[in-house]
Amino acid sequence: MPSSPYFYSFALFISLSLLFFLYGPHILPLKHPPTSHISIADDLDDLSLFRNATLSASSSRASSSKVSHLSFSNARPKIAFLFLTNSDLVFAPVWSQFFSGNERLYNIYVHADPSAKLSDTHKLFQNRFIPAKRTERASPTLISAARRLMANAILDDPLNLYFALVSQSCIPLHSFRFVYRSLFGNSIRVLNAFSTQSKHKSFIEILSRDPNLAERYAARGQYVMLPEVPFEKFRVGSQFFILAKRHALLVLKDRKLWKKFKLPCLNIHSCYPEEHYFPTLLSMKDPEGCSHYTLTRVNWTDSVDGHPHTYDTGEISPALIHTLRQSNSRYSYFFARKFSPDCIKPLMKIASKVIFRD
Repeated sequence: MPSSPYFYSFALFISLSLLFFLYGPHILPLKHPPTSHISIADDLDDLSLFRNATLSASSSRASSSKVSHLSFSNARPKIAFLFLTNSDLVFAPVWSQFFSGNERLYNIYVHADPSAKLSDTHKLFQNRFIPAKRTERASPTLISAARRLMANAILDDPLNLYFALVSQSCIPLHSFRFVYRSLFGNSIRVLNAFSTQSKHKSFIEILSRDPNLAERYAARGQYVMLPEVPFEKFRVGSQFFILAKRHALLVLKDRKLWKKFKLPCLNIHSCYPEEHYFPTLLSMKDPEGCSHYTLTRVNWTDSVDGHPHTYDTGEISPALIHTLRQSNSRYSYFFARKFSPDCIKPLMKIASKVIFRD
């Protein structure tokens, strides 16, 4: 057996190199700031909330009695609008006009980052804020916030049968009536809507072909997602969606995939958990029940640092609204993003005569 000190030095070098190669990504300090991590306390707190929401919805006997009672009062199913924001809700006047006259057909829930500086809240959003926690772009905190919104909406009102996630930079492209009838069709009475829930489709982008798919999959480490999420099951899509209630409950019940997607990323430039988790989960659970396309229009032609094109005041016109509505699916787009805050005035000028005239 060699006894030369050079041999032992070489062996030590090889051993350390192998350790670095195999375990380095897990032991080296992460470049992500601490806010990107989900603390154990926050995770347990959320799990308790999600469990309460799923238990509330799963009691068939209670649901039956509620539906039966509500049907006699001519109640209708509702759409829960989930606003995920980290800044001012500057487009509140547009949304206020969108919702006007339909008070019994929707609910609003807002998750505002605690660090966000909000000016005086528009009356549309007063008392609509849920208990929120810190969020950060390109981190699992955005997944948690979306799940938190759905859980609160399910607990708040059993009539919430669709859940539309939007941001502070989103605007509606149609009237509320157009959106409502497009989702529920003729099943506008609560009894019919509840009995046909299994047929309600979710509108979420699910893509299996993306030039950066492999890099995104390996953002947490080459083999970290295994065995729960093999590469061939990994999907990408839009951060914003409209989920049917049964799919919202699937999201809240999930523990298996969340265990993987809540892990911090090593490659932050390919880490967009909120664009991966929901498409992957729903593609694995119920691909036929999802549209595989989004109803929120986004312009990625000249994106900057992962952000889509931001429309400014000079671009706002009736022609733009009509263009943004156009899609390749059976539905036209319902919403669009991303708009700069100073677009509010030109948008309000064309709201009643263009945006809300279908």
